[in-house]
Amino acid sequence: MATTRWWHNTTLADSFGVSEASEDDLYADMDWLLARQNRIQKKLAGRHLQTGSLVLYDLSSSYFEGSHCPLAKRGYSRDGKKGKLQVNYGLLTDRRGCPVAVSVHEGNTVDPQTVMPETDRLRNDFGLAQLILVGDRGMIAQKAIDTLKEQNGIDWITALKSGAIRALIEQKHLQTGLFDERNLFEFTCPGYPGERLVACRNPQLAALRAHKREDLLAATENNLAKVCSMVEAGRLQGRDKIGLRVGKVVNQYKVAKHFTLDIQLRSFAFARNAESIAAEAALDGIYVIRTSLPGQQMDAADCVRHYKSLANVERAFRTLKSVDLRIRPIHHRLADRVRAHIFLCMLAYYVEWHLREVWRELLFADSDQAAKATRDPVAPAKRSAAAQRKAVTRTLDDDTPTHSFATLMSELSTIVRNTCRAPNAESDSRTFEVVTTPSAKQRRAFELIQQIQV
Repeated sequence: MATTRWWHNTTLADSFGVSEASEDDLYADMDWLLARQNRIQKKLAGRHLQTGSLVLYDLSSSYFEGSHCPLAKRGYSRDGKKGKLQVNYGLLTDRRGCPVAVSVHEGNTVDPQTVMPETDRLRNDFGLAQLILVGDRGMIAQKAIDTLKEQNGIDWITALKSGAIRALIEQKHLQTGLFDERNLFEFTCPGYPGERLVACRNPQLAALRAHKREDLLAATENNLAKVCSMVEAGRLQGRDKIGLRVGKVVNQYKVAKHFTLDIQLRSFAFARNAESIAAEAALDGIYVIRTSLPGQQMDAADCVRHYKSLANVERAFRTLKSVDLRIRPIHHRLADRVRAHIFLCMLAYYVEWHLREVWRELLFADSDQAAKATRDPVAPAKRSAAAQRKAVTRTLDDDTPTHSFATLMSELSTIVRNTCRAPNAESDSRTFEVVTTPSAKQRRAFELIQQIQV
């Protein structure tokens, strides 16, 4: 309904001959689009994926307004909307983050359950006899890995969870002393047969996590001190009541394991658990990439780079949920309408992704993408000198302002089409249309659009 009202203020609907379309027409168009989703996604896959391609996959969720959609379930909310029903959707992209396909799942579907259906689609629907699937440590879990190992032609890149990393250190398979000389090294372990493990340590990430942990510990201590004051003043008594209040405090910031608690009938004391804190601190900044790829096919540094390229999928989710595309909240009641809504948003992001790529020279984005293939995969990403200059000066080489995607779109929207009539002409005389002359920046933006090959 908002769309049908909006396009009366733009030339878009008139240019495409849909200015008289109603909301019922739009619903019918959504149904038409959904019926062709598989065909469209096969064409996108054929354009951007080939046999042996690297495919990125991740899952996100968006919340509902309403309670009647069969897809709407309670689950882990990536939107931070506690108590809201939601739907989950998985996004497949190429190695650059260009979207290829999207799938919709009930809101309580856990990440690993979606992996095998996606690999089946990549092989059977998209015809990829060989592929490399990249997913985060919660996505490609051990059960999925066991299944993937039974299938020929599928390799994968993922990461270990912190518990598994701690076990490797305790069992002396991972020697943290090696990080004194380098920030990345490859090793094997009997517990991961036929796999390569790549250990990385980022000192900046370690410092960040240490700082965050100290803040959380200090905040929890402050709240526990308030509980102590309540107990000493006699306002809170009884082990059950004290324990309930303390439990809320220590679980607020998820640091209960770092405190020892002494709860008595009329007293309460606490202290930091130095051993637990030290054990967690030993893992600060350390992560381990896990892959089935042989060394001759991909070296350790590239394994890390490709795993970190999952940030491209996370960027896609942020764009889908932002003011650009606004996939959320979802208001549809019918499951197929929800699927069509999410697929339509993915197609819109497909267009935006290509616009962002060709407009890099006009935006704050870094135009030197080739440097990503050679820079240190563990060290924090750094902008090129040209991108840094754009960020600092906020101007381009021609001294015109550097744009964000949103501000460039706003500048392009200042091109208007005026309906004119000759001065002093009769009211029923013929009219003519005049389009404002684009500025140099606007002309360049349109020239770059012509370079898109989709």
